[in-house]
Amino acid sequence: MTTTGYTPPSAFTTRPQLMGTFGMAASTHATATAVAQAVLERGGNAFDAACAGGFVLHLVEPHLNGPGGDLVGLFQPADAAAPTVLMGQGTAPAGATIDHFAAEGLDLVPGAGGLAAAIPAAVDAWLLLLRDHGTWTVSDVVSYAIGYAEEGHPLLPAAAATIGRVADLFRDHWTSSAQLWLSDGELPTPGARHRNPAYAGVLRRLATAGDPADERRARIDAARTEWRHLLADACAFLARPHRHSSGRDHAAVLTPADLADPPARYETPLAVGFRGRTVFKADAWSQGPALLEALRILEPLADERLDPSSVDGAHTLIEVLKLVLADRDAYFGEGADATPLLADAVVTARRAEIGDRASSTWRPATRAGAVPWRPPLRREAEAAVGTGEPTVARTGDTRGDTCHIDVVDRWGNIISVTPSGGWLQSSPAIPSLGFCLGTRLQMCWLDEASPAALRPGHRPRTTLSPTLVHDGTTRIALGTPGGDQQDQWQLPMLLRMFVGGYSAQQAIDAPTLHTAAMVDSFWPRTWDPTGIAAENRLGERVLDGLARRGHRVTPAGDWSLGRLSAVGRDGSTGILWAAANPRGVQGYAAGR
Repeated sequence: MTTTGYTPPSAFTTRPQLMGTFGMAASTHATATAVAQAVLERGGNAFDAACAGGFVLHLVEPHLNGPGGDLVGLFQPADAAAPTVLMGQGTAPAGATIDHFAAEGLDLVPGAGGLAAAIPAAVDAWLLLLRDHGTWTVSDVVSYAIGYAEEGHPLLPAAAATIGRVADLFRDHWTSSAQLWLSDGELPTPGARHRNPAYAGVLRRLATAGDPADERRARIDAARTEWRHLLADACAFLARPHRHSSGRDHAAVLTPADLADPPARYETPLAVGFRGRTVFKADAWSQGPALLEALRILEPLADERLDPSSVDGAHTLIEVLKLVLADRDAYFGEGADATPLLADAVVTARRAEIGDRASSTWRPATRAGAVPWRPPLRREAEAAVGTGEPTVARTGDTRGDTCHIDVVDRWGNIISVTPSGGWLQSSPAIPSLGFCLGTRLQMCWLDEASPAALRPGHRPRTTLSPTLVHDGTTRIALGTPGGDQQDQWQLPMLLRMFVGGYSAQQAIDAPTLHTAAMVDSFWPRTWDPTGIAAENRLGERVLDGLARRGHRVTPAGDWSLGRLSAVGRDGSTGILWAAANPRGVQGYAAGR
């Protein structure tokens, strides 16, 4: 990184930015990172390592992701000229129609319960990646996860706390979840060893699928087929009415017919230039193009206006984020074209809308021949302090969130993946499988006019949003959990690296903030027109300065916002690096 538009912090960071030449992994959990690095040490490539770490994340962060959820990835093989999107976002089942939800008395898709389940796609995506770009067998890749499922893994304090918050729901309504997560009806102790023999059995069936005499790719295809057969148990179990976040009982609509075809595939990413780099994101079925639009708006501004640690820089970032997230909510969805929002005329007009005071209006872009859809603007005071993806309640007490993993190897393969959904508190656990299904359909609107309307066969407009960057000969993979905040937390990191001259670890450690002035992607879809959540470490001068400009600032603690991680490779030297997040005392990087 060569530009120094504003002064980076001192050399001190919470941990070193790792450097080496062999291989690097970084993720939201130390065990997943260790497993990914172990795969590299055994000769696997970055894609083998990411897959193995991804299956382990199901077990070590069960309140943040699960096998019944979804993922979005960006990866680039060493010999490829550009990245590819790993699309692991399932679509709405055939029975998930607006009419059906209206007949159930619903005006929003519930935030918890099987009715909100999209077709599970995360496991299929991992297997697709392994088949086409990995070198290991399914048996080798899932062996680590089988070990933790059978022998147990220490339960995170945050996972134990989540179980405590939904324990009454489990006892009274989701008894299968109580059987999995409560010991004789009692709450688990943080750090206690938790086992999941049912999921171990699922993984063993994937590992042994197909004819042993078949070659590796055929065995992986057999595992993908076996996975869809196993999910038939989920369809049958959730077809019985059960409690949802609506406070009423509903039956899920997912059927075996919805699982006939494998849901994962590859796609071409969108890309924009920024200060000599190229930034890649998934298309407008994700929120990724909002980050690209923000970078385009910000690019020609003076360097000092791009410093998140200054009053003017933080204000500018927040106001730009409001604009691009309004565009997300007005225009993004399955089949939407985000490229007009990246055009010079639109970007220039949006840049002119940045004022000196906090805007309190919802302002989507004006596009020729397109009418922006206006979502309902429901207000709720606590929306500003959200840090992730809510499930059962909107108070924050039962929030789920997301995971992330990045890997780069000595050959130059690189990958960034954000898995999510299927949190233990999402819907009742399926006893034979040891996991529950996700609730991603809550991102769909029950309004046919919306570009993100609930439609059978369409993907919900997901928040999952990893990033890959080309910086000359350098390749960088990064991402974070955080729901609507994922791109909000990545933007200050990128600006600090590419404008401020920070290292990745310095940029991750630096204090951050985000806006609540977007329509929440999660039930009950609230909006806070001037709310900001900000880490106290930004300092009294910055926080007071933002308040004077009309922002409603909620201090969020010193180390609370963001769970970023990143890896990179300089192709001219072969030097690899990795950086990880200290917040929550959970993320870790490893490598040599």
